[in-house]
Amino acid sequence: MIFLPVVFLLYWFVFRRLRWQNLLVLVASYVFYGWWDWRFLILIVITSLSSFGSGLLIERFEGRRDAQRLVSAANIVLNLGILGVFKYYNFFVDSLSALLQMVGLHIDWPTARIILPVGISFYTFQALSYSIDVYARRIKPTHDAVAFFSFISFFPQLVAGPIERATSLLPQMLRERTFDYGNAVDGLRQMLWGFFKKLIIADGCAEIVNQVWNGVGTATGSMLLVCSLLFTFQIYADFSGYSDIAIGCAKLFGIRLTTNFKVPYFSRNVREFWRRWHITLMNWFTQYVYIPLGGSRVGRSRTIVNTLVVFALSGLWHGADWTFVLWGLYHALLFVPLILWGAKRYDHAVAHGHILPSWRELLNMVLTFALVNMGWILFRAPDFGAFSTFMSRLFSPSLFSFHGLTMPMLRMLIWCAVLLVAEWIQRERSHVLQIDGYRLLSARPARLALYAVIALLIFGFAGKVQTFIYFQF
Repeated sequence: MIFLPVVFLLYWFVFRRLRWQNLLVLVASYVFYGWWDWRFLILIVITSLSSFGSGLLIERFEGRRDAQRLVSAANIVLNLGILGVFKYYNFFVDSLSALLQMVGLHIDWPTARIILPVGISFYTFQALSYSIDVYARRIKPTHDAVAFFSFISFFPQLVAGPIERATSLLPQMLRERTFDYGNAVDGLRQMLWGFFKKLIIADGCAEIVNQVWNGVGTATGSMLLVCSLLFTFQIYADFSGYSDIAIGCAKLFGIRLTTNFKVPYFSRNVREFWRRWHITLMNWFTQYVYIPLGGSRVGRSRTIVNTLVVFALSGLWHGADWTFVLWGLYHALLFVPLILWGAKRYDHAVAHGHILPSWRELLNMVLTFALVNMGWILFRAPDFGAFSTFMSRLFSPSLFSFHGLTMPMLRMLIWCAVLLVAEWIQRERSHVLQIDGYRLLSARPARLALYAVIALLIFGFAGKVQTFIYFQF
């Protein structure tokens, strides 16, 4: 509770020079990250050192592309190696053992109880973007170690993103920052809405979703349908809620982070969904995997293969389990018809300039939501057995019964509807509480009353606090 106010006051009133502000951010970020387990700091320091050093070496070897390529590749191998050991070691060992057993070979491979460092996938990708962009000459290497280490470890977005590319965040760490009252107020409003989504929607849904999944073998189809809907809103409110908190918090320090969600459940096809969901991750894969593979410039067949590769890697990024890989491939398959027959590219929010969508837009949104919802079932399933049980009981005669449905389920569906209505009204703004321009809320007392009501709702109706889902990734 006191961490953020203390850092904020020191940042603007004590450490006014840029270098000292960056040093404060670095120390605060390491304290924040090391609070879970100080040993995790060793890995982030190694990642930061190797990426910073690779930039200097690439600069030193100017004119020698082979040497620069070797330096960049070495940094990529080192950081992906660390990520692979701490996140995927047991997954690969278990998968290899299962594969060998299928051909009659039984080998006891060594496994280890490795603790997964919080947010390692996020800061690893952020660090890799620097080395790759320096090699590609998209950004000049920095000699300011404090600014660079602050860029890698910036505490608002350290453990669950957004994943900031070096070309976006690092330059902000290298230039003077001044306090902007309006920007800070907007940051607080965005944080408030993020806490609402997390504590009211996500945590409230989580209690019910966990209960249903724990008894999936005896749940009715109607219960599982509601469970799938609630998880669809849980993961969105949980992750986008964190992003809102991170982006709003960064505004307090004069830093602008990249928007990570743009009302994805109002998407009119799956392509648009992935332009609105976890935007920074998909931008990363597009820039560093999809485009180097040839993107969509290599014919339809290769485009489909490239899409499959990107989504398989995206699924694996989310978790060390085949359910995540298949979840990624499921979305890749949803892309295939769009690639074959072409899909309209939407550059604006649905029903732009209108209160309600057209019937065609509504049908497209419902279909896209249903397809995404089905994918979330696989994402949430602990294993294939539980997923199979869930699907078999979902599509059973009990789907049309009301047995097992409870008032808490109905209450959470109502809260989810409130979220949808609020985001629909504000769908063309960066967050729901960006209320400038509304006549009814033009007076300061009216705005303060709105904020007070939301705060009271959070304190009065918040569910049991749950860990952010994406902390595990």
